[in-house]
Amino acid sequence: MSEHAGNGRGPQLFLVGRYWHFRFTKDGIRIQRTTRESSLGKAEKIAWAAYDGEREVPTLSRLARMWLDVHESTASAAHIRSVEVFTRRHLYHLGEMRLGRIRTEEVEAARGLHLEEHVPSSANHWMRILKLLFRWAVNRELIPSVPWRLGMFRVQKRPRVILPVAKACDWLSAVDAAAGARWGLATAVRLMLGLGLRESEALSARWEWIDWERSTFTCGKSKGREAVALPLRGWLREHLEPRRAPEGLIVVSPSGGRYCAGATRALVAKASGVIGMRGLTPHRLRGGFASMLAEEGMSVPDIQELMRHKDARTTMGYIERNLDRAVGAMDRIAGRMGMGRGNGEAGGADARL
Repeated sequence: MSEHAGNGRGPQLFLVGRYWHFRFTKDGIRIQRTTRESSLGKAEKIAWAAYDGEREVPTLSRLARMWLDVHESTASAAHIRSVEVFTRRHLYHLGEMRLGRIRTEEVEAARGLHLEEHVPSSANHWMRILKLLFRWAVNRELIPSVPWRLGMFRVQKRPRVILPVAKACDWLSAVDAAAGARWGLATAVRLMLGLGLRESEALSARWEWIDWERSTFTCGKSKGREAVALPLRGWLREHLEPRRAPEGLIVVSPSGGRYCAGATRALVAKASGVIGMRGLTPHRLRGGFASMLAEEGMSVPDIQELMRHKDARTTMGYIERNLDRAVGAMDRIAGRMGMGRGNGEAGGADARL
């Protein structure tokens, strides 16, 4: 008799003759039946359907709503928004299926539907959210394990835009001009550029988080709940001091209200167009902050602390290579090789590395 064992918490399948049978024990009651299927994949679906009937296993749609209810006050606004959009628009036929019955072929079919209107990188993001929900279900012991396996697409990575240091002053002038009376948005942009804050952190920044005596800013509400004192440099301090207040939001609208997520995107894009840049986003200001620190020789662990990342690999993903430094190094190598500057010819017979 051939047997296909699970992890001990779901149905176990075994072959009797040409048909797969299953068994499991629930609340002291032992269940054993035949699936009348010779295909293991089909037999697993039947076994899990019977197993689900003995316990409360939610549908994927229900699971997503449960996750949102639990994480509404703790996850970042961007994270919540991603799961909300996924739940509202991208469940496809998986939405009303119970978790234990969703197999690789169903996930692959749903991803195929997603690819009809979206690029592979979007499909990878879709997969990350699906994995997040299933792993949460495993942690909550709603299912014993993730019942499907599907890898990500390999997507060609392209260099990301960062604000050139030489153009920073001109760019900030363009930001101020585009912001006009919306002083708060121009300030949010400076907080992202000068402290490496996420947009949500800049928009929720408070005056009481600034230590004026030590010239530091400590984010009191961050994505990872980290409390790290960030140096408040002179140029940023000079911008803030004229509107200094003992407490309250730093970034407010002309009417005194709070800005919503994404409020700085149009401003950043407009100012970037003035200096001839395209593709710069509010979050890339955070990437530029990390890249500039790296260019000045700061170590990755130190940058990681300022960025408030739990994993150094996340920090490395923000840092763009300095092409000017690469050009200088390549020119020095060419000089040592004795290569001519005009036509690429060797500079002489005695040239050496």
